[in-house]
Amino acid sequence: MQEYSISDLQAKMKSGEMTSRQITESYLKRIESLDRNGPRVNSVIEINPDAMAIAAERDDERRKGRLRGPLHGVPILIKDNIDTHDRMQTTSGSLALEGHFARKDAFLVRRLRNSGAVLLGKTNLSEWANFRGKRSISGWSSRGGLTRNPYALDRSACGSSSGSGAAVAANFCAAAIGTETDGSIICPAQTNGIVGIKPTLGLVSRSGIIPIAHSQDTAGSMARTVADAAILLGVIAGLDSSDPATKLLKGRIDRNFPGALDQKGLHGARIGIARNMAGTDPRVTKILDSAIDSMKQCGAVIIDPANLPNYDKFTKTELEVLLFEFKADLNKYLGESRARLKSLEAVIRFNEDHRDRVLQYFGQERMLSAQEKNGLQDKKYRTALAKNHLLTRRNGIDSVFKKYKLDAIVVPSGGPAWLIDMINGDSINWDMESTSPPAVAGYPHLTVPAGSISGLPIGLSFIGRAWQEAMLIRLAYAFEQATQARKPPEFRSTCELDKNPKAFNRL
Repeated sequence: MQEYSISDLQAKMKSGEMTSRQITESYLKRIESLDRNGPRVNSVIEINPDAMAIAAERDDERRKGRLRGPLHGVPILIKDNIDTHDRMQTTSGSLALEGHFARKDAFLVRRLRNSGAVLLGKTNLSEWANFRGKRSISGWSSRGGLTRNPYALDRSACGSSSGSGAAVAANFCAAAIGTETDGSIICPAQTNGIVGIKPTLGLVSRSGIIPIAHSQDTAGSMARTVADAAILLGVIAGLDSSDPATKLLKGRIDRNFPGALDQKGLHGARIGIARNMAGTDPRVTKILDSAIDSMKQCGAVIIDPANLPNYDKFTKTELEVLLFEFKADLNKYLGESRARLKSLEAVIRFNEDHRDRVLQYFGQERMLSAQEKNGLQDKKYRTALAKNHLLTRRNGIDSVFKKYKLDAIVVPSGGPAWLIDMINGDSINWDMESTSPPAVAGYPHLTVPAGSISGLPIGLSFIGRAWQEAMLIRLAYAFEQATQARKPPEFRSTCELDKNPKAFNRL
């Protein structure tokens, strides 16, 4: 199966060259050969047993002239913390929720179905969306095992949307849905060499998604191109009466995100470079500087530096908010679900009772800390939340946009994927920061491939103000078309990526 875009697949189905059933079967065969056997990327936690039947229905509808929407007949994977009312489980990768079948589709899943998508299966993730223990291993879950990076199978796929990122990169689907609280779309997207869009809080409904924290949680699109990510985001965005955050969407935004695609989109755009968030790795800096040159050649006005104030002043209060909200939000979700465990306390007890299968690599310190928190009326919570919003919004992102009259802030999305270490956990390079300010502010963030280090992808982040997804898509698309930086993975190990061993002494 070639790296077909959504538009490619639609053209092939329209011409009769391929059917949705043939496309779906091709992806399933590729998953079988490369995800579950062969290189064993292990990105797909569960195949939808009804995928082929759904594809056949979409073909029948097409023959009758009924096209549901832009995803008609297109296979999409979704993260295993998103409810589907079908024969697939929703477990957040945890054995504690094994056997949980949702009462109804998540709002975004209903939108996918209404648009004609074929739900191919669910992707693995960092268990509980990476909010269980302090020394976590990105891409590992007690139910799904370890997801590996298709660019270097001994390296991390990052998390928590590791399965979605790796599956898209490995061409196991046309595109996928991920979720983010802080970095869980952006990191796996950039680490796996794809496009990821973390939207404004409220653009995509949170209902039917196993939560961490309502003040930061959002689903978003992950795809190999900006165009595909824009199509998918336009489908899942929408007003949901069961999610009050989406009420802010009404009248604010045109969800025709593909309409923002413009090869000349960087011409005249004012781009601020947040050098203070870019880290000190000279290899990453070189990629950033090359990206800046490309944007200049496309007619962008570069403000360098346009440093972001207070980007590192809310680490403790962010965690405080997440702990409070995790307890409240998870208890609500479990209490209303069909899961056999109805509370965070019960999950903690299950994990301890099954520690040989659940806690063999790292603990559940985050869950234990969350369980000790009081309700959301607690003054500590309210004070921390107010501080976070002040530092990331008015005294953070908004202030830089206002000062320099920017269209976007640009910063490297992260560094190269790190070696998987089941003993010590993740070894992320914390020298640079791209995800926390927009995540805590609830503002949009898009990453697009920008280059590589010894064959390992590096992404470029475009960060905007609230509801500015179309602007980020326009800018990132122009950059993508000008640079064509993405290269498909080859399912190798680190030692095979470069025949020059000296290159790996620098990794």
